Amino acid sequence: MGGRLDGKVSLITGAASGIGKQIAHVFSREGAIVFVADLTLPGAIATVTEITNEGGKGYPLHLDVRSEESWTASVKAVVAAEKRLDILVNNAGISVRMPVEDYPVDTWDEMMAVNVRGTFLGIKHCIPIMKAQMAGNIIVMSSIAGLIGHRHSSIAYIACKGALTMLTKGVAVQYASFGIRANSIHPSTVNTPLTAELFRSSEKRQQRIEEIPMGGMATVEDVAAAALFLASDESRFVTGVALPVDGGCTAS
Repeated sequence: MGGRLDGKVSLITGAASGIGKQIAHVFSREGAIVFVADLTLPGAIATVTEITNEGGKGYPLHLDVRSEESWTASVKAVVAAEKRLDILVNNAGISVRMPVEDYPVDTWDEMMAVNVRGTFLGIKHCIPIMKAQMAGNIIVMSSIAGLIGHRHSSIAYIACKGALTMLTKGVAVQYASFGIRANSIHPSTVNTPLTAELFRSSEKRQQRIEEIPMGGMATVEDVAAAALFLASDESRFVTGVALPVDGGCTAS
């Protein structure tokens, strides 16, 4: 029986760990060819090794999403190896938490460079390929902070994720006639090694859990399942959607 993404060529940023790594594994298991892109090349290689050991096909890419030159080289490598690109998952992102009045301008600029410019550059350089194919699928990892003024997120993070939400909707509307779909995913707090560090404080952990009507935190599996749905033909008539994976957080 075929997978839901059989033969699809995908490029996933920030795929050496956390949510991106889980998406890479899920896509591969569903038949996709996966380009694992990350700032940390050894991490990308390790993820690809896991994928190939499971019988999948993947390639590691060293990608600094802030750099247009790095994007150009990465997209060229994808096309050279597989002749097409079907799915782009803009997952790479950072978060620096502090009150807005204390926020250094350099830190604000770095947040915008990774989270917003990185996604813009990915879309900019992948859309020409998708237009030529008259088919493509773009998935952007936003956050509940891209939908609400989340009290536990930094203002910089809220600004970044809000920008991604509307960037995605704009692409969806303006490129639908080329067979390109674009959707964003909006997780609540996800249980990853990164958040484990934040939640050494049981008080902070409980604070996040209490804002979720369903209780608990999202898992990387929860988010990857949403990405799989949006990447598959099951969602062929879905575009411009901001999909919460948040246990009801943004509904309350």
